Amino acid sequence: MSAIKIVYTVVSLLLIITILSQARGGGLSATFGGAGEFYAQKRGAEKVLFNITMVLAILFLGISLSFHFV
Repeated sequence: MSAIKIVYTVVSLLLIITILSQARGGGLSATFGGAGEFYAQKRGAEKVLFNITMVLAILFLGISLSFHFV
């Protein structure tokens, strides 16, 4: 198995984990029991998790395209 396939698998698994860690509509605070009754900006761990998800999604897309063109 080549190194790029291993990286692709790891990125895929991390992307799945980060997406599932985000509670739909409630943010990260709702995951741990906090009640978010109003809309607020992403802060702290929720913002970091969102940014990590974006980076992983871009990496996933880039690696997927590299498989297609190489």
